[in-house]
Amino acid sequence: MKQAGFFDVEERLARLSGLGDQLEAFSRTVDFEAFRPDLEKALAYSDRIKGGRPPFDPELMFKILVIQTLNNLSDERT
Repeated sequence: MKQAGFFDVEERLARLSGLGDQLEAFSRTVDFEAFRPDLEKALAYSDRIKGGRPPFDPELMFKILVIQTLNNLSDERT
């Protein structure tokens, strides 16, 4: 197995951009930040006084659900 190189991540992202990355297309056309207040209100995260792991970003999770739905992907496939 080949060891990952220093610039492998940048090369992979450049290749994805060339193929038409869905996240980039959504970022140009949809303002997901506008959904943040409604998402945070609906999710009602705790104030984390007791500690614990921070929750995932609600905007990111919403993007994942949209892409899953549009591509008919299962959770495992995503």
